[in-house]
Amino acid sequence: MSMNPVHEINELDFDAEVLEAGVPVLVDFTAQWCPPCRALAPILHRLAEEGAGRLKVVAVDGDRSPALARRFGVRGLPTVVAFAGGKEVARHVGLTTREKLLKLVEGRELSAGARRDRAPSPP
Repeated sequence: MSMNPVHEINELDFDAEVLEAGVPVLVDFTAQWCPPCRALAPILHRLAEEGAGRLKVVAVDGDRSPALARRFGVRGLPTVVAFAGGKEVARHVGLTTREKLLKLVEGRELSAGARRDRAPSPP
């Protein structure tokens, strides 16, 4: 059995692991008691394996690191927050798909939202 590519982090190593990372990072705010969190774990595990070297996936246990959950305004679990260049670029609350997570980390969700705010192009 391979080692889990999704490492748990806490307040002590969050900045170094996430904000100072040289690649985009998905942060999974999770808890052991949370069924949707457990359902999301294999999806994140697969993304971490597939994206090794280009993408980092870490987990924050909301019960063990409540200060981090407060710092990022996490109000429900699971919450996945995408970071790039040390900044939050997108987030999703609840169970989701691999494709949605990839869109988050690629910033397409923000771009799509910005496009909806603009006037439609003439036909």
